[in-house]
Order: sequence, then C-alpha cells, then structure tokens
Amino acid sequence: MKFSNLFLLSVLSPLVFGSIIPIQERDGDLYQDVNNQNLYFFKQDIDVHIKEEQHLDKGFFDLIFSQLWNNNQIFQLLSPSIHGQLKLKLDLGHIELGRRPRFIATDFDTKHPNTGVTRKYNLEITNTTLAPDGFERLVLAINGQYPGPTLYADWGDMIQVTVKNSLQNNGTGIHWHGIRQLNTNTEDGVPGITECPLAPGDTKTYLFQATQFGTTWYHSHFSSQYGDGVVGALIINGPATTNYDIDLGSYTINDWYYKTTFELESIIGGSTAGPPSSDNILINGSMVSPSGSGGKYTTNTITAGKKYRLRIINTSVDNHYQVSLDNHLFTVITSDFVPIKPYTANWIFVGIGQRYDVVFTANQTVGSYWFRAEAQSGCGASNNNGNAKSIFTYSGAASTTPSSTATPYTQRCTDETGLIPFWDSFVPSGPLSGNVDILNVAINIGVTASGPVVTWGINLTAINVQWEKPILQYVLEGNNSWPQSENLIELTNAGQWYYWIIQEVPGSVNGNPVSIDVPHPIHLHGHDFYILGTGIGQFNQTNDAPGLDYDNPARRDVAMLPAGGWLALAFQTDNPGAWLMHCHIAWHVSEGLAVQFLETKEKINSVNPISPALTNTCKNWNEYYPAKAYYAKTDSGL
Repeated sequence: MKFSNLFLLSVLSPLVFGSIIPIQERDGDLYQDVNNQNLYFFKQDIDVHIKEEQHLDKGFFDLIFSQLWNNNQIFQLLSPSIHGQLKLKLDLGHIELGRRPRFIATDFDTKHPNTGVTRKYNLEITNTTLAPDGFERLVLAINGQYPGPTLYADWGDMIQVTVKNSLQNNGTGIHWHGIRQLNTNTEDGVPGITECPLAPGDTKTYLFQATQFGTTWYHSHFSSQYGDGVVGALIINGPATTNYDIDLGSYTINDWYYKTTFELESIIGGSTAGPPSSDNILINGSMVSPSGSGGKYTTNTITAGKKYRLRIINTSVDNHYQVSLDNHLFTVITSDFVPIKPYTANWIFVGIGQRYDVVFTANQTVGSYWFRAEAQSGCGASNNNGNAKSIFTYSGAASTTPSSTATPYTQRCTDETGLIPFWDSFVPSGPLSGNVDILNVAINIGVTASGPVVTWGINLTAINVQWEKPILQYVLEGNNSWPQSENLIELTNAGQWYYWIIQEVPGSVNGNPVSIDVPHPIHLHGHDFYILGTGIGQFNQTNDAPGLDYDNPARRDVAMLPAGGWLALAFQTDNPGAWLMHCHIAWHVSEGLAVQFLETKEKINSVNPISPALTNTCKNWNEYYPAKAYYAKTDSGL
C-alpha cells in the first residue's frame, strides 16, 4: 500500500505488536491545543516490528488504532512498506477528538498544516512547433514541452513559481485552477481581474500556500490561450480515502485543433454555425492521428496485483468526455479537490476543468488494455472520436497491442452522481427563500454589416475586462465604481452564505427570441461550492426548492449547468478578493459568459495590499499594449 507523505506520528521506541509505547511530543509537533478539542498530530514516524508470518489484516490495524485512541494519541498515518519490519504510515488524515478515528475528518478549508517548506519552480512560455499527434502546428509551450511540467507540493507547503513570458506577440499569465488562494487574491493569475497580463519579456513570481490537497492544473487565463499549450498539472500530496500502491500521476485529456485557438475564436465569434469539431483528442499530450499515419499512443506499464491511483484532468477548451479502462473498475476517490466516499464505476464523466482521482486494481489477465476517452454528443465533438485511447500493459505481456473491448455506456453531458464528500458538511437551509440570487445565462447573436457577432452573457451582460486596469487595482486604489462591462456583483458581508440559481434562459438573434440550449461547466475562483441541486427548465421556487440538498451535498469547483436547465450553488464568504465565476468552455468565456464577485471589499487591502509585482506588471503591460502590439483585443480578455 502506498499513500502520501504528510504528517506522521513519532515514538521514541518501536511499537511492538500487542503493546503500546508511550509517545513523547517534541516542540513544534503539536498542531492544535488538545485541551481546546482541536486537531492533534505529529510529524515523525512510527516503527512497528512484526514477524513476517503475521497477517496484516484489519484486526491488526484496529488493535493499534484502539491502543493509540485509548491513550489519546491522535494522529495521521501514511504509507507503509510491508516486510519484516513495517514502517506504519496509514492514510488517516486528521482525526477529531471525541470521535472514532476515520480516514479524513478535517475539512481543508477550516484547518491546514504549515510545513515551512517552499517548493520553487520556473516556467518559461515560448513559441515553438510541435506535433503531438504527428501534425505540426504552432504551440505555446511551457519549458519547451506540451503539456507543461507537472508541479508537485505537499499539503501545507508554499508554492513559488516564477513565470517568464518569452512569447513575441502575446501577453500571458498563469491561473492555478481550483486553488483557493486563501487571502492571496493577487496570486490568482487572471488578467483583467487580479493582474495585468505579463508583457513579452516580462517575469512574475507567484507565491501561495497549498491549503488543499489533491489534483489540479494550471493554465493561462489570457483569452483562450491555454488551448494552444499554456497548461500543466499540479499535484498536492495529501491523504486519500482508499488504499493504493502506486501513484501514476496526472492524466490530462484534451481536445486538439490544427488551427490555433485564437484563429478559431475569431471564426466562432463571427458565425452562427457553432464551434467546429476538434481534430483530435490528446491523452497526456499524445495521440495517433485520425488517419493513423502519425503520432503515438501514451503507454503505461502496470504489475499484476497492484493498486494504482490515476489523476484524470480534462484540460479541454470545448469537449467533455466519458473515460474508462477496459475490463477494469474505477474506484472514484475525489471530485476536483474534494475527497469523497469511494464508489465504483466502469465509465466516469469528466467535464472541462474537472478532475477525478481513481484507483484501479491490476487484476485482469496479463495483457494490454485500452484506456478510452470519448467526447459526448451534445457537449463535444471530435474528428477522431472513438479512437482516442492510451495503452495499459501488464508486465510480462506478450503483446503491447490491446484487443480489449469497451463496456457499453450511455451518452451524457451531466456530472457524476453520488459524489458524497468524505467529511460531513452542512449548508444552512433557511435563508434560500429570501436570499437567493438568479444568474441567467443566455446567448445573444447580433447581426452587423460585417456579419454575426456572438456573445454569451450573465444577466444580460457579456463581461469585458480591462487588461490594463484589473478590478483588483480599482479596489486597492480606493475606487467604488467600475464599468458595467466588468459584470461585477458585490458580496458585502463576511461569513455569510450566498445562494445562487444559475439557469440557461432563451437568448436572442438580432432581437428575436431564440433557445440555444447547451451545457456549461461552471467554475468558481477563490472557493469551491456546494451543489444543492440541478434540473431541467427554469428554477421554480415552489416546486424545486423543497428538493434541494443541504445535508452534506456534493462539493467541488466545477459543476455542469445542464442544457436548458438550472444549477443551485452555495458558498460562504471567507476569502476577501475579486473572484471570477465563468463557463470553462473557452469560446463561451471569451464571448462573455462570466461574472465576478467582489468579496468583502473593505477587507481586501488589509489582506492583499497593492504590491510592487502588481504595479510593475501593469506598468510593463501598459508600455507594451496597445502601442507595441499588432493586435487588438476582440473578446472578453478571459
């Protein structure tokens, strides 16, 4: 069994099976005061001496747990190597006093460790030519590769990333998808919201704490730029809700186009035909071409009997997928950053921006098996759909070419169900009737002399940020007003629960009503949210409100708004800043489908004061754009 390497318990002498050695704490090992009934853990190791013939069954561990529990030794254990001498490090997470131990009992939004470690990385964004599936095209690469390098940290670490923009004719910036940025709004990396873009030749250092653990990704938020390559994975090691032996790391899945996303964005924004099919689907940055004449499959070698953790991330601009591994059952253990009560599935639906960590056991006949990613009708299309695969081969297999067949499934564009957070959380239910805000999502197609102009808006406004003056700068300079095109909603009360009904409503074509119903993956910065419910049609207070779920509802940072339907969300204001909420279909957010929340404005300056980094980045950008740029801003900027 293998787990993450976080906080461990210390004993001065070995713990011998059947007896307990008292534990002596050292300075700095105690996280919270046990007398105040807070969480309690140590950072060192337990050594457990056992005989090789002893069977490590549940009873063995229960005995150790009960002895430690009875002696008030509350701990987090991780990662054993099972031989004659066992270093016991099971994956329990924080354990609350006064309760039976369970795996992860602490919400990372309420408590997190401080390791004192800073993980430092350097990322350089450049123009290059790559051929992920055999077709050469311009790629905006990070450190010369696509996807960019995977960044690693442990829960509680500081993460420091210096980003250099070596693009000749593009601004950029890096957003850390799903990272709460607790009291570090300046590090969220959104041009026009929290910073100015990085001008060509400019450098910025981001610094923030990993207050969460799990799997996520980082990407440019400069228009649709991430679709051209400015993307990579970020893994924060921490507890898990089931056992596994080997972490296979990140597994990115994305649509791939032979035109650049800026070219496509221009075409889509001026056409009523909708977005084109992707030319291919990449898995971990590679795929065989649709013609079969170039490219290659991503390959993985596994060992019979082992349990593997796979971190699946949809980094697409337009496509949503169902994924599976032939003949192998997934045990799903996270949705986005949130640990969930494990459940099993043959296929799982992964929307844009969503992440699922799954565990599977290599328990099939030794051979090779297809991993599949299939774009779903109604929320994606690809010219290579049905052929987007990677290969998992058992050690010792005679052939590395799979002959496995897929398990049947039903096409869908809706989130996984049964996503029950592992720790129990409850949302206050009373205020909904009088304290709910409606966010209407609609398309608008205007007809001009030069052709159609497509926008998506929330509450009749298509967001259009100002690269040269981000809203955070407005606030830090003491301004109390901003252009309507910022589509800004103030959240004035700290510690208050806010409830939102997001619903897709009819739009218009040249002033005439029209219904164009498509699903939207809704992503919130600065928070995750609780999903109280979802449905088809417009939300009806009388009929729909009684069915909303407040008792440990699903929680994540990207949720699917159904086509022509509604999505009920809630979150609490505990993180001052300017936070974007948007559709993660790149074309839609570029066409305006976003709103920004200005949370507890009066507190922003005390936790996020104006910094030299913000000032210098904006100074450099404003010297570059528009005077030295050959292009004009033609979209929302996001």
